[in-house]
Order: sequence, then C-alpha cells, then structure tokens
Amino acid sequence: MDNPITTQTEIEAAAFRKLVAHLDNRKDVQNIDLMILAGFCRNCMSKWLMAAADEQGVAMDYDQAREQVYRMPYEQWKQNHQTPATDAQKSAFAAMEAAKAAAKQ
Repeated sequence: MDNPITTQTEIEAAAFRKLVAHLDNRKDVQNIDLMILAGFCRNCMSKWLMAAADEQGVAMDYDQAREQVYRMPYEQWKQNHQTPATDAQKSAFAAMEAAKAAAKQ
C-alpha cells in the first residue's frame, strides 16, 4: 500500500504542475491581474518553488525557479508576453495593497 504522505505529495505535485501548465496556456493573463484577483502571481510561485527546494536541500536559484514556472527564461517571457500595466491595473493593484495593509493593522 502506498504511503499516505507520499500519495498526498504526489497529488499536490500534480496539482502544481497542472496550475503551471494552465498559466502557460494563459500567457494573456498578466502577473498584475493575478496579483489583483488572487494575491499571488507567477513570481510568487517561483519563490515558493525555490523555498520548497531549499527545504529539501536542493539548490535552486530564483532564475531556475522562474524558468520552471514560466517554462522559459524570465527575460524571454517578459519580452514575448508581458504588456505594460494599464492605469486601471495600477490603480486596482494599489487598492489591493492598501486593503491588505489595512487588514494587518
């Protein structure tokens, strides 16, 4: 019988891979949109991946983590897919950050 912890880890890893694949198929969704709506973005996922690697004693720098999440070097992704933030996006992001800061007080 499978170890329940191993099975849980495999399930979570599969879900993470699905999320990465989904975001790869939705390059039109900008990181700022993800931050506004969900409070995280591809860069956050990269930091989480790097932290998880570190917890397991696996060397991974931020660029390596971002390449796994973006499925290409970050600079290439930015050049090919990132658009400048609109005034509306900037305003929504600022409002989200202000609400987050207010909630911490």
